[in-house]
Amino acid sequence: MNTLSLLHGLRFIDSFFPSGGYAFSSGFEAAVQGGQIRNAEDLSYYVEDLFRGGLGRCEAVAVGLGHDAAVSGALQLAFDADQELDAIKLSRDARMASRQMGRQILRGANEQAEPSSMLRHFVTEVEGNRSPGHLAVSLGITLGSFGWSRQESVAAFLYHTAVGFVSASYKLLPIGQREGQRLLVSWTPLIDDVSRRTEHEKILTSWSPIQDIYSMRHSQLATRLFRS
Repeated sequence: MNTLSLLHGLRFIDSFFPSGGYAFSSGFEAAVQGGQIRNAEDLSYYVEDLFRGGLGRCEAVAVGLGHDAAVSGALQLAFDADQELDAIKLSRDARMASRQMGRQILRGANEQAEPSSMLRHFVTEVEGNRSPGHLAVSLGITLGSFGWSRQESVAAFLYHTAVGFVSASYKLLPIGQREGQRLLVSWTPLIDDVSRRTEHEKILTSWSPIQDIYSMRHSQLATRLFRS
């Protein structure tokens, strides 16, 4: 990857990018209120389990398929993955959060000086509500259009997700920034492993019942800091 491609892609996984991700906890808030997560150790176990059984087998593969669509020009790969991901996500809050962040990624990418024809076409279909525009697929097709490899794109998505959990933990748990950085470092080998294992995966699967349940419970919380 050349430096320009790196810089074009980095802004979409930067916490400064206005995707709205700061407003979502992916069920984490409900897990804290339910007593499932009380400290950094609990959070680490929760995220690692999610990456192995949920995100690593579902969204990570969707990122790869979005990337494949951008590189090969077979845009139907992205449309199929987008629709399948919409069906797999059990929680309405999770679906809406993923769609919102994905659409923000696409709008930002489409404002680049010369977006690819594949990217423009996908944006048109999403804006016309003919495809959901989930975050995983949108980031995959965006980073693929900017010259990132499939593995790099998947790793970027997982790292972006991990940062989101750490950011939310500062508001929900007695965790400081040094502890947050320690968590990110401890998850790095898992992110690398998942991104390697999904290099040639084409089928989305998922088994993260605990996280799915907490995600669905979030809307019923009496008090909430986050939207999901």
